[in-house]
Amino acid sequence: MCLSAVNFRSGAVLDLVATAVAAHAAGALVCWDLSHAAGCVPVDLDGSGADLATGCSYKYLNGGPGAPAWLYVRRELQSQLRSPVWGWWGQRDQFAMGDAYDPAGGIERFHAGTPSVAGLVAVDAGVQPLLEVGMEALWAKTSALVALLAAREEARLVPLGARIASPSEPARRGGHLAVAHERAWPVVRLLVDRGGVVADFRPPDVVRLAPVAAYTRFVDVWDAVERIAGVLADPASGEAVPPRRVT
Repeated sequence: MCLSAVNFRSGAVLDLVATAVAAHAAGALVCWDLSHAAGCVPVDLDGSGADLATGCSYKYLNGGPGAPAWLYVRRELQSQLRSPVWGWWGQRDQFAMGDAYDPAGGIERFHAGTPSVAGLVAVDAGVQPLLEVGMEALWAKTSALVALLAAREEARLVPLGARIASPSEPARRGGHLAVAHERAWPVVRLLVDRGGVVADFRPPDVVRLAPVAAYTRFVDVWDAVERIAGVLADPASGEAVPPRRVT
């Protein structure tokens, strides 16, 4: 089964160890989606008993648009599984262009075609400062930023009709916080159009805010909530806004 370690909408964090134990007891493998965890929330794939994991590198790993995805396969499974996407980089003899496909051994068999060199260079540069800081420090600041965000939203946005749609327990929250409001979509558009806060809209009524430890300051969190409160109090936020493909 495939699950998100951090829910993309609410930011809720699942218990990787308990999930793996339950899945294995039922004869299933676990594949984790770490798109909202890698580079933000500490994850021990080997220690948690994970079988597979995948994720993007354009979010918290700072690779930006076009950055490559990645894959984790538990060592014991690497010789048993085959990638459904075959390419010359995953073949044992890379230049053997015959009728049969012979995958390489180990994790290399999950390579596919020619990778994007520009994307690899970007993510390599993006990950380097994270490695220098370390996950422990990054997670400590992330937790503090999200805690401040939750406290300020409770004080400023809840009285304006919003509710926090993320877990209340800090230990169950990832790196972003979800705020639900019936006018979430026009609020997000007004925030973006006015250059105040770049937030995500997630249907049906969620404004998603992600303070990133590597470059978000505590004052940025404070100011963002004040600007959101200003938009919520603005009658313009009650006007209909046509749907768009992206926020």
